[in-house]
Amino acid sequence: MDGKSKPKILAVVGATASGKTSLGVEIAKIYDGEIISADSMQIYKGLDIASAKPTPEEMQGIPHHLIDCLDRDVVFSVSDYVSLANEKIKDILSRGKLPIIVGGTGLYVDSLLNNVKFSDGGSDEVYREKLYTIAREKGNEYLHNMLMEIDPVSAENIHMNNLVRVVRALEVFHITGRRFSELKAESRLVESPYDSLIIGLDFHDRQALYNRINMRVDKMVADGLVEEAENIWRAGSQKTSANAIGYKELIPYFENRMTLTECIDIIKQETRRYAKRQLTWFRKNTRIQWIFLDEINKKNEISEKSQKTIENYWNV
Repeated sequence: MDGKSKPKILAVVGATASGKTSLGVEIAKIYDGEIISADSMQIYKGLDIASAKPTPEEMQGIPHHLIDCLDRDVVFSVSDYVSLANEKIKDILSRGKLPIIVGGTGLYVDSLLNNVKFSDGGSDEVYREKLYTIAREKGNEYLHNMLMEIDPVSAENIHMNNLVRVVRALEVFHITGRRFSELKAESRLVESPYDSLIIGLDFHDRQALYNRINMRVDKMVADGLVEEAENIWRAGSQKTSANAIGYKELIPYFENRMTLTECIDIIKQETRRYAKRQLTWFRKNTRIQWIFLDEINKKNEISEKSQKTIENYWNV
């Protein structure tokens, strides 16, 4: 199957607070598209403010998929994401519309567009719960070190606070005796069914992005982040939200161990670090067509540059 006969898929990626949601909506309006979220936290119900879930006003009437789909106690893997996203893509294409993947979870985007096939590996719920107990009692770093001993490649690519993925990698090794990274490498041998274009948003000046992050966190607090996080904390829903920056950092405030100002500063710091990790991931992908936002001089220029990129790439 040559690239020209494959269905077209567009993706908009970049660090948190870079404006992906807004650009995705603008492109969808121009090219009659629908958006599929590629965000590991936005798929959960109730994780609204810290995950920067788009509001109805921000969606501007454009259909958004894979947002608010799961209860917070449901374990959701990258394999699950690829399966659901492929279903949504098929549905969107069947209605003659353009699927637009928008999000900052690089593993989701790469696995979907590269047609990664995941070995089932099976499951062992008893062993999985044992790992979560170890994490609670000894900390995420202890569990991450366990992974480093058996699969250093996976450990290097999975942050220690991404507990769901650390646990899954250990579980797969426990069941199959094979490293998660090896299975993943083998799964990349199948050609993608999509003709995909990836547009990335970035800044030459990293501080410009960090300033946007700081302002976004302040707005989240004004919009009710503290109240949302406290409700999740009181409900004991920390397994999922432990991966979302903006929740676990507020626990010391709820427990009267730190001031709110101190916790908010930590949220900003952790979000900046997360943005750096996102960009490190995306910059490894040589296929991404980058738009640098500090080169933009007028409001519509981001949309115009995106249109030019799309038209040049697909000759439309």
